Amino acid sequence: MKISQLMLFGVFFIGISSIEAQEKTSLTLDEAVKMAWEKSNEVTLANTKVNTKMYELKTVKNNQYPDLKISGQYQRLTKASIDMHNEGESAATLASPDRAMLGMANLSLPIFAGFKIQSSIDAYDSMYEAETATAEKTKEDVALKVITYYTALYKAQKTLDVLNENQKSAKQRVTDFTELEKNGIIPRNDLLKAQLLVSKTQLSIDEATNNLNNINFYLTTLLKLAPETKLQVNEDDFFNLKTNNAPTTDALALESRKDLEAIRLQSKASEANIRIAKAAYYPTLSLLGGYTALDLKDIITVKYAMNFGLGLSYDLSGILKNSAHVKEAESRALEVKNTEAIMTDRIKVEVQKSLEDYDLAINQSVVYNEALQQAAENYRLVKDKFDNGLADTNDLVEADVEHLSAKINTAVSKATIIQKYYELLSVSGQLSQSFNLSKI
Repeated sequence: MKISQLMLFGVFFIGISSIEAQEKTSLTLDEAVKMAWEKSNEVTLANTKVNTKMYELKTVKNNQYPDLKISGQYQRLTKASIDMHNEGESAATLASPDRAMLGMANLSLPIFAGFKIQSSIDAYDSMYEAETATAEKTKEDVALKVITYYTALYKAQKTLDVLNENQKSAKQRVTDFTELEKNGIIPRNDLLKAQLLVSKTQLSIDEATNNLNNINFYLTTLLKLAPETKLQVNEDDFFNLKTNNAPTTDALALESRKDLEAIRLQSKASEANIRIAKAAYYPTLSLLGGYTALDLKDIITVKYAMNFGLGLSYDLSGILKNSAHVKEAESRALEVKNTEAIMTDRIKVEVQKSLEDYDLAINQSVVYNEALQQAAENYRLVKDKFDNGLADTNDLVEADVEHLSAKINTAVSKATIIQKYYELLSVSGQLSQSFNLSKI
């Protein structure tokens, strides 16, 4: 009896686990985007690169501070012979020291280096800001990827729902036609056509299911969720997303695009690199200071030996050799300028295309809605004619297929408007504001 109860409990537990495993996780678009920003490998790498540039900037800033070095030595001597080369007998009476100690402290403070230090700080500061802008662009790209998968998931989900709904009516038609064929009311050919439609719809369902599973896997992988997680797009949440205030020109894009901002900051860095290259034409001047202590046992003791002064260095040969280095820096700066011009043109093209795609999605949705009403009315009329013997099975099946296609197109077109809206925000540099990217 106890064994039976345990078996019953085990079966019940397995059943509950199976049901829970099949439950779908509802996830809003805002939650999905922020989850990607927190867990995406691309975003993590981008943030790491920003930190690297920050440490590089701190390292360069340290060059403007003085260098202080201390050193010390302690040595044991064995039978050292000391000859001072002095006149008289005192040199011959010097003791033989058995140890020597030396301590030194040196200070060097750069005063002038041809503006190289400040130019280096300016260059690395611009590169740090450029890397920060690149990281923000990476987050926008990840967000757009999530939006694309999320929209595709809804389209696949909705398509599958429509196909399953249509499959029910198609199977019911087969059941009805089977009885009619048995009673000799319709020929067997009409029954076969109805069965063929069920088979074709089933193939479409299988393809839609495969597509849905693939998109679900892509999205869960991007969000670092368990592979077996089944995501569900809530239709109300999805269509409550606001798509107003869409950009209408490329002005915002030229001001807000983070990749263009990064190029402009790289241009500033390249200008600073030119100044760094020209710094070799100038001498380097430093303030020097030091302290020395020496103790050679029983021979000599030196204390408070302080020194200070100026250090000057000038690479005269560099005046001739450095011109190529300056021209190289100027050429790299010109490369960045040309890259900025190319990217500006590309952004204008992207914005124009995105504007056209967004308008097209809106216009297509209007047409699809009208087509759905027309297809529904057409199917109703053909169905009435078929029931009254005024239309054949071909007409009925064709009207049913057109109605099904219209329902799928209408459902998909609504999601396409949202997708194209966010794509327009992305190419205009406004996507981050939609999800409060600065807070992530």
